[in-house]
Amino acid sequence: MTTTATHRIAVSSWRAYLGLCKLRVVGAIVFTAVIGMFLAVPGLPPLVETLWGALGIGLAAASAAALNHVYDRVIDGKMGRTEDRPLPQAQLQPRQANIFALILGVLSMVILTVFVNPLTAVLTFISLIGYAVIYTRYLKRITAQNIVIGGAAGAAPPVLGWCAVTGVIHPHSLLLFLIIFIWTPPHFWPLALAKKDEYRLADMPMLPVIYGDDITKLHILLYTILLVIFSLLPFLTGMSGLIYLISALLLGGGFLYFAIRLKLAKDNKLAMRTFGYSLLYLGGIFTALLVDHYLPI
Repeated sequence: MTTTATHRIAVSSWRAYLGLCKLRVVGAIVFTAVIGMFLAVPGLPPLVETLWGALGIGLAAASAAALNHVYDRVIDGKMGRTEDRPLPQAQLQPRQANIFALILGVLSMVILTVFVNPLTAVLTFISLIGYAVIYTRYLKRITAQNIVIGGAAGAAPPVLGWCAVTGVIHPHSLLLFLIIFIWTPPHFWPLALAKKDEYRLADMPMLPVIYGDDITKLHILLYTILLVIFSLLPFLTGMSGLIYLISALLLGGGFLYFAIRLKLAKDNKLAMRTFGYSLLYLGGIFTALLVDHYLPI
């Protein structure tokens, strides 16, 4: 084998391992965790805990993502949006992915325990198991409410970030958890609507597969209304000020606009736009929290 061919294989292998990490998802997790760190203190968070905390939480998220690839490899191979992932394409074997996930998970726990604090390590481990095992391995396959229940693991990063710099679970961090928890269903169900046929082919009990489009659209609308209401809690509890309040109302109004239009539509053409806006909403709401924290009105 030539040196060029060996180099190409090595590059391809590294790309496959990076593909296991779901870097976009990990990036969103680290982003909300870091926002939690900044919101936890009046000034700037301590540099050491911030850097090590972000790294440890990110590695744990990547570990969970790799395990998700292993457990979902058969399903991924049946769905158009996931069939190009490393395991369905046989770029890696399940054993390699499991070892990779284990290494990332152990590194994460060591970093968080040694350089941050044990409570953050324990909470991060619980989140990892909650997403990678309880949700992906079991809940995802047995109930149409899988997204609602599994959303708890995805909502944990702000709490983890807050705990990383303070060593405690503060009530305000739980408000951030609650916002992401309620955001998750109206964020994911539009995608499930758009990819309903693929989920049906993969025999996944997603809400639109089991109960149909109309019920799913109604759930999206109701959860969006709840989200707008609960997003006001940081202002009502004195955690945030007017900048956040105005941003939450504007962003929530946009989400409601998409949810209402989707509910009234006779097709699902707006589903992916609603999904896209939900990502913009989450980034916007947490950015508003950060801006308001340092520029209160």
